[in-house]
Amino acid sequence: MMLLIFAVIVEGSRMMIAYQSAIGGVRDATRYLARVVPGNICAAGGTVTGYAPKLAAIVGQSTTGSAVFAPSVTVTSVTPSLACVGVAGAYRVSPAPVATVSAVVEIAFPFRGLFTLFGAGPSATLTTTVTDRAKVFGT
Repeated sequence: MMLLIFAVIVEGSRMMIAYQSAIGGVRDATRYLARVVPGNICAAGGTVTGYAPKLAAIVGQSTTGSAVFAPSVTVTSVTPSLACVGVAGAYRVSPAPVATVSAVVEIAFPFRGLFTLFGAGPSATLTTTVTDRAKVFGT
């Protein structure tokens, strides 16, 4: 029983650290996207899909280029999107551009074999989506 409690503590801690790292990476990627996209992108037209490779690097790597996640944590996709919010005349920049970055994170549990011994289901991974939004300030 003590082994099970230890495994739950370790897995819960690993999951919380991985999730917090993903939140920080997505937040940084959203801030980056909100500042490099032109402020008049809604009026001029355009997309943010071309920024996806750079955003994936921001989410998954530190500023020195090393990985921020443990080997059992994988960022499977990073998707940027743009929404033009409001009607003409409602804001100073109307409609207001809002950038969104979503990342799908998959966390594998090293102690999953131990959990099946105690009657847990065969779930090997946890998949979650982390999303953040920011108003586009432009370059």
